[in-house]
Amino acid sequence: MARMTSADRPLLNRRLAEFGTTVFAEMSALALRTGAVNLGQGFPDTDGPEEVREAAVRALRDGRGNQYPPGPGIPELRTAVAAHQERRYGLSFDPDTEVLVTAGATEAIAASLLALVEPGDEVIALEPYYDSYAAGIAMAGGTRVPVTLRPAGGRFRLDLDELRDAVTDRTRLLLINTPHNPTGTVLTREELASIAELAVERDLLVVTDEVYEHLVFDDAEHVPPASFPGMRDRTVTISSAGKTFSFTGWKVGWVTGAPALVAAVRSAKQYLTYVASGPFQYAAAEALALPDSYFEAFRADMLAKRDVLAAGLADAGFEVFRTAGTYFVTTDIRPLGESDGFAFCRALPERAGVVAIPNAVFYDHREAGAPYVRFAFCKRTEVLTDAAERLRRAFTH
Repeated sequence: MARMTSADRPLLNRRLAEFGTTVFAEMSALALRTGAVNLGQGFPDTDGPEEVREAAVRALRDGRGNQYPPGPGIPELRTAVAAHQERRYGLSFDPDTEVLVTAGATEAIAASLLALVEPGDEVIALEPYYDSYAAGIAMAGGTRVPVTLRPAGGRFRLDLDELRDAVTDRTRLLLINTPHNPTGTVLTREELASIAELAVERDLLVVTDEVYEHLVFDDAEHVPPASFPGMRDRTVTISSAGKTFSFTGWKVGWVTGAPALVAAVRSAKQYLTYVASGPFQYAAAEALALPDSYFEAFRADMLAKRDVLAAGLADAGFEVFRTAGTYFVTTDIRPLGESDGFAFCRALPERAGVVAIPNAVFYDHREAGAPYVRFAFCKRTEVLTDAAERLRRAFTH
């Protein structure tokens, strides 16, 4: 029998073999080729506050952050993060030992999983989930266990009994995302209390992705899981400046948690980027200190955009699920006579001049997500109006 040579062996290791080019790259390329309105990838088409941008320019000119910043992040930002958590949620963190700055939330998630998960550990995540979760669990050698959010009453809901049944003796960690991308669900105080009770009862670690914490609408409220009894010392809380201040390219994120947890995450993070985004850290610190009026106006602007897009999608014939948080709308394409989200999204740029994302890419159980499609509304109102009109023309006769 011939011996396998290096030329025969796949270059990508088996942990990552299932992860190819992301659907975001494919759909963005389609948008460029067809001139379609890109409501696929979730980034704003306008910059955030001018004073925050100027703070970054000022840091560059003053020579602050042009060289390596401190490993944990600059003191100004760590202090600002701690003050934000105290002011918004009554959570007290020591900036020196309980706050870590990362290269965006994506690195924070990866570093947390690499630090806290041993090979063979099970990690429960709420499906559908942001695609980096699956890759991070795989890189850590963990086994992902999806618990599926299912549509009911106009939104996607968590079955707490299903969550409890998913926990085994091998479960190490719960990976929670609220407000939830892509469904727009915001877990309620009651749901989070049940998750907290389960984590304490089964002695589980919890990593929470809260990057959309300032984008909650209507009667929804964002409640950090770390604020529940018994959760502070077992929860890694993650957020970032990108979504709240519309500077996604700056890649400034952070972790808060008990000293032992933050030290563990830092041990992994230091061998990923070590440090990043030096001048932007100073700007993010100033952004977090903006008055409440900024956050209220930001939320109101996104709420109005949500309503524009949701109404346009409904007029075009989609079933539209209620978005309680984030800047995404999830739709069901079956009322249009469609059932395959991948095929639908690949044809949509030519058919309607709009790009969207098939939710199935966020599922292990692809069939469960097959009829759902996600649209981003973090765009200028005139862009959303144009997209809505294109969809209406394509799907109504």
